[in-house]
Amino acid sequence: MKIKTFKVERWMNDYEDDAIYNLGETCIDSLTIKELLEAGGYDPDEFLTSLKDTRLTYGHIFGSPQLKQGISGLYENVAPEQVIPTHGAVGANAMVIETLIESSDNMISVMPTYQQHYSIPEAIGAEVRILQLTADNSYLPDIEELKKLADSNTKLITVNNPNNPTGSWIPKEVMMQIVEIARSVDAYLLCDEVYRGVSEDGGYMYSVVDLYEKGISVGSMSKVFSLAGLRMGWIVTTDEEALNLILERRDYNTISCGVLDDMLASIALANKDKIFDRNREILIKNREILDKWVNETEGVHYIKPVAGTTALVYYDKDIPSYDLCIRLIKEKGLLFTPGAAFEMEGAVRIGYAFDSKLLQQGLDKFTEFLNEN
Repeated sequence: MKIKTFKVERWMNDYEDDAIYNLGETCIDSLTIKELLEAGGYDPDEFLTSLKDTRLTYGHIFGSPQLKQGISGLYENVAPEQVIPTHGAVGANAMVIETLIESSDNMISVMPTYQQHYSIPEAIGAEVRILQLTADNSYLPDIEELKKLADSNTKLITVNNPNNPTGSWIPKEVMMQIVEIARSVDAYLLCDEVYRGVSEDGGYMYSVVDLYEKGISVGSMSKVFSLAGLRMGWIVTTDEEALNLILERRDYNTISCGVLDDMLASIALANKDKIFDRNREILIKNREILDKWVNETEGVHYIKPVAGTTALVYYDKDIPSYDLCIRLIKEKGLLFTPGAAFEMEGAVRIGYAFDSKLLQQGLDKFTEFLNEN
């Protein structure tokens, strides 16, 4: 099937290796294997030595009991058998949409969001109805507009919570209104929750599967667990029909996830509180660095992110975002992601969840560029 170029991923593929200041990164500062093992109470040398006898077979086809137990523990009332491990969240999103959507359906996707949510169903031939998020509404879904878009032929509604690239977080009462609209037309509600988990106050962040019987959650080890190199993601739903359909599809494109990925992800999940505490400190500190820079820098503005690891920052220059970002990487070694990769022109996506010194240096380079131009 023909499908549009994946703008964000193509941009990162083309320019990330050239970055000195990589503010396109969206994962919280990545853990080393040593750091992960120490968080789990293992002696790294002893553990790595013990791996030499590990057989690199398919392992658990549907995920190890430890992995599925750990993932189910990220939700309120989810059983391990309601967890489907995948090759990252990118594999999870694709599997859900390709399983549930047919060319005769329509579906609703927020914008901006991860491009899978609208380009895959478009390629299938479905009608995709866009629910535009705006700064005037703090990048939250407009409930009245959503009501107008949904009808009896709406098969799926997709949201991204926390949102990439804006960093918005849908309050529970607003999500319940979205649930009621989905329920009124008997639609599935897919929530891409890869940035969910690390709240500022340390409290539990709700999931769509906590609220709706036809809710589908997608998550991964990449963003809030700082383990993108594991390429481990998952689908969670309590809807038996969707669960069975997705498992049937999974036989065609996954078979199983990697033995070592499963093993290390299980350790991280069993020690999620330690990892989340570490990552919470990074997020809070760096969010304030970014906010201070925006407030003190002439020619930029944004809606401050309240969750996730990214922000959509607007600039007051008459230059397309792709052109701006190409100049930044070539002249300053600074990598942002063009807002146009999310169909949001005049802005850039900034990732801020890594080394604080690097973040500040990158922002200072952008200030230099703005002053020079």
